Amino acid sequence: MRKVDKTAGVVEAVKNFNFWGDYVDFRPFGNGHINDTYMVRFRFEGKIRKYILQRINRTVFKKPEEVMSNIIGVTAFLREEVIKNGGDPERETINVIKTKDKKGYYIDGYGDVWRAMVYVVDAISLDLPEDNNDFYQSAVAFGTFQRQLASYPAETLFETIPNFHNTPVRFENFLKSLEKNASGRAENALKEIEFVKAREEFTHVLEDANQKGLLPKRVTHNDTKMNNVMLDKDTREPVCVVDLDTIMPGYSVNDFGDSIRFGASTAAEDEKDLNKVHFDIGLFETYTRGFLKGCGGILTEEEIMLLPEGAKMMTLECGMRFLTDYIDGDTYFKTAYPEHNLVRCRTQFKLVEEMEAQWDEMKKIVAKYK
Repeated sequence: MRKVDKTAGVVEAVKNFNFWGDYVDFRPFGNGHINDTYMVRFRFEGKIRKYILQRINRTVFKKPEEVMSNIIGVTAFLREEVIKNGGDPERETINVIKTKDKKGYYIDGYGDVWRAMVYVVDAISLDLPEDNNDFYQSAVAFGTFQRQLASYPAETLFETIPNFHNTPVRFENFLKSLEKNASGRAENALKEIEFVKAREEFTHVLEDANQKGLLPKRVTHNDTKMNNVMLDKDTREPVCVVDLDTIMPGYSVNDFGDSIRFGASTAAEDEKDLNKVHFDIGLFETYTRGFLKGCGGILTEEEIMLLPEGAKMMTLECGMRFLTDYIDGDTYFKTAYPEHNLVRCRTQFKLVEEMEAQWDEMKKIVAKYK
């Protein structure tokens, strides 16, 4: 098997995108789980212009051309929305850089797929909120994202990862992985396995609501972590939402829920000491208030009242995905050590337990802001 020279791939990709100016350098950038990301710098008219260059993970995204079709369509729509509302289209949405032959992505000599975007200047992203206002502003950002795309035809988007947030399907995949036990490590996670099995009935709640007409499909981000919001470095107000790989038809409550499972935790996603991991009901209320403000009244009352289910569902599903990947032998998420995915799943399950303990309070909060 030929060894792939990843550095050579970066150099080749840089040469084939329509960047402005004279090339300066590139360097690894960020800490994403899925794609390989680089900061590329060019000098134009005496100033440094920064771009983001990414190698799309083809193991995860089987059809990268569909990923880019979604991104280009949605960002073009968002650009028009920003302009219509008097905003700055160079900062308030992702701007995709085309290749020199005017395509949305480039395939290098190794078969890797690349895409490039303008770097959002004077903005920061945070792995965890540094204060309540950071979390509130991220909520406003994702709520605004929902509102801006409310009239975008969700049915025209490709489903880039089939059943990505279809939790019953995720549960079935978990059972299949457990039966196969490719890594031979299932016996190390017996408690976690039983935790998931005990909540099988709950995994159907949102899909059942959709079937009953209570939960519509909308354009959703599907990876609404704090670090996928760019905040202005000075005002800490939202600039734009990034990382649109998984933008697809989905449920608004899942976008809300993924933010809660990540941002309303008192610890990092891979904290080993579970005594540090808690579900912060105050942060849940902060996010609920900001998200519904950003949405601007586009959600139905039924959707709003299902926000707690979205929070619990996304936390359970994410933990289940980490556990499944651990049992599979770490084939999806990047890991730093053998037990990394097991540690991650344990933090999620701790949060689920604490949500269950505060369920009535969660319901009261969303009713307060509906």
